[in-house]
Amino acid sequence: MNPIVEAWQYLADPVNWTGENGLFRTAFDGSLRFSQDSILALTIEHLYMTAAAVLIAAGIALPVGILLGHFRRGGEVTVVISNISRALPTLALLTLFAASAIGFGNTAVIIAAAIFAFPPILTNTYTGMAGVDADVRDAATGQGMSSLQVATRVELPLAVPLIAGGLRTSVVQTVATVPLAALVGGGGLGVIINLGFATTRYGQVLAGAILVAGLSLLVDWGMARLERAATPRALRLIAESEKVTAS
Repeated sequence: MNPIVEAWQYLADPVNWTGENGLFRTAFDGSLRFSQDSILALTIEHLYMTAAAVLIAAGIALPVGILLGHFRRGGEVTVVISNISRALPTLALLTLFAASAIGFGNTAVIIAAAIFAFPPILTNTYTGMAGVDADVRDAATGQGMSSLQVATRVELPLAVPLIAGGLRTSVVQTVATVPLAALVGGGGLGVIINLGFATTRYGQVLAGAILVAGLSLLVDWGMARLERAATPRALRLIAESEKVTAS
C-alpha cells in the first residue's frame, strides 16, 4: 500500500486517537500509564516530557543568565557552556543514561532533553540582560535604585523579548527531540514512529512524523503568541516602527 494512503488511514481512524482501552492503562505495579496505542495519550505524554525538560532547564539557566548578565561577567563561560551543551548528541546521552543508575524510560529522556534545552535559554537571558544600554542602567542607579532593583525593575523587563525568544526556541527544539524517547523505552509520539519501523508499516512512520511536525508547528505558534504577550507594549511598538522604517 502507498505509505501516504496508509498514513491517511492511520490518522483517520478514531480508534488510533483514543486507543482501544482509553487514554490510560494500569501497569503491573498498579500505577496509571499513558496508553501506547492512543495518539491523544502519546501527545499528552510528549508535551509532559517537553514541559518537564524545559522547566528544569529554565530553572537553572534563567537565574544564571540573569546574574551573569547583570554583572556583565562570564560571557565567555556562557558561550562555552552553551556550545558544549549543543554539541552533546541527545541519543548518545540517552545511551549513557541507560548504562547508568538513571536507566531507560521517560526520566532519562527528560534529563537529556533538559540538557539540550539549556543553551538557548542561557544564551538569550545573558544577552538580553547584558545588552541593556549602560545609560539606562546609570540613570536607574542615579535615581537611587539598588543593584537588585536595577536588575529586576529595569534590565529584566527590557530583556524579556530575548528571554522569551530563547524559551520559544528551547521548547520547539525539545518537542522535536522528545521522539527519541521511544528508542529507550520511553513514551511520546516517537512510539508511533518506532513501532512503524519495527513492523515495517511505513505509512505509520509517516503518520508519526506528521504528528511530530504538526505538534512542533502548533507549539511554535503558541510560544510566538506568548512571546508577544510577554513583551512590553512599548518595546513592541518600537520594534514595529523599526520594521516599518526598514521597509
